[in-house]
Amino acid sequence: MSQALQVFLAVDCMPLLAVTFALLACGLIGNFLVLRRQSMLGDAVSHAVLPGLVIAFIITQSRAAMPMFLGAAIAGAVVALLAELVRKLGRVEPGAALGSMFTIAFATGVFLLERATVGTSGATRQVDLDADCVLYGQPETLLWFDAPQTLASVFSMSALRTMPHQVGVLFCVLAVIVALVIVFFKELRLISFDPALATAQGFRAGTAHLVIVALVAACAVAAFEAVGSILVIAALIAPAATARLCTDNLARQLIWSTLIAINCAVVGYVAGVTLPGVLWGGAAVSVAGAITLALGVAFAGAVVVSPSHGVCARALARRRMRARIAIEDLLALLYRTEETGRTQLPLAEANKTLGAHRCALALQRATSASQVARHNGAIGLTPQGRREAAAIIRRHRLWESYLVEKAGVAADHTHAPAELLEHVRDAGQRPIAPDRGPDRDPQGKVIPSE
Repeated sequence: MSQALQVFLAVDCMPLLAVTFALLACGLIGNFLVLRRQSMLGDAVSHAVLPGLVIAFIITQSRAAMPMFLGAAIAGAVVALLAELVRKLGRVEPGAALGSMFTIAFATGVFLLERATVGTSGATRQVDLDADCVLYGQPETLLWFDAPQTLASVFSMSALRTMPHQVGVLFCVLAVIVALVIVFFKELRLISFDPALATAQGFRAGTAHLVIVALVAACAVAAFEAVGSILVIAALIAPAATARLCTDNLARQLIWSTLIAINCAVVGYVAGVTLPGVLWGGAAVSVAGAITLALGVAFAGAVVVSPSHGVCARALARRRMRARIAIEDLLALLYRTEETGRTQLPLAEANKTLGAHRCALALQRATSASQVARHNGAIGLTPQGRREAAAIIRRHRLWESYLVEKAGVAADHTHAPAELLEHVRDAGQRPIAPDRGPDRDPQGKVIPSE
């Protein structure tokens, strides 16, 4: 084994595995928080588990994993139940109820941590529940002092026993979450999208909620010492929210969140360790902070460039919609011109009606699509354009008839809303219009046939 590989195993391997396991565990369970619009539940639970940790230590006088997990899970579940109780009895907004309860829980935990003593010495103060450990974590200190000297012995039981216990705990939490997501994927999907339907079909949505709270608490406790609660909060929200911007399919969202978590863990760790020395010759910065920044950058990138929900995609969709509406308005204008007996409309009149810039944009695209033809400063419909214009006018006049007959709108007040409704399309970009109607609109004009 080369010296560089030995150094990697001893110094960098365990911190990198710890942050990767933490981000994967939090990212997977975070998907169901995001879908249930309970993203801040992760923040709440990560604060609420503190009194559970302190009480578990006071009772057991031990920092063993099982008592800590039980205390944290019970505290998280109690805070979630109290928040729901406050919401129902106090008739307050869910976020306000949750925020008030986790603030009280965190304050209670700090009070217990400061005041609880055993005998004459503050035994609680002697455990590693200090603010730096809880908030920022210490992944850089997870060194593998007894790293094996050969690759063949890396996965031997004797070598695995010498690994930092935080890595093993995080791996166990990740394994449990992965197993639950795989086994109960259908149930979790139904509960996330429609809890009422899930309850009607016999699934216990409330129990599932408590299980999710317990898993979030497990992630928070397992990650406290290794990566810190700040990174846990970011990891519960950022990978899932980023993945949600990239796809509308839950299975693909889980895959996206997994890839995002792995990439941000690796990029953030490498950047935190190496970039300060390369850029300004300084020491490494906080790895947890660097990974949190990487998660934020990934989310910001998805907000901008997501193919379905990104700022650029929405701006492009709006631009295309404005162009389509301008073309449809131009075709409708030319069709109404033909109804008056004229086959062509002077371009100056079209500019005056639609606006010069809007008319120029519509005319350019309609001409390229062989919908409109120019002739000596005037424009007219081609046979293809006439068919499409007739469909637009049909939708417009059907909507006018619908508004009069079904909505009780006065006949002379239907044109403006029908101007908007004629452009409406469904999710498949198909025009929407009433299926049937009279032969003439409320103004007595003939409604074109299909």
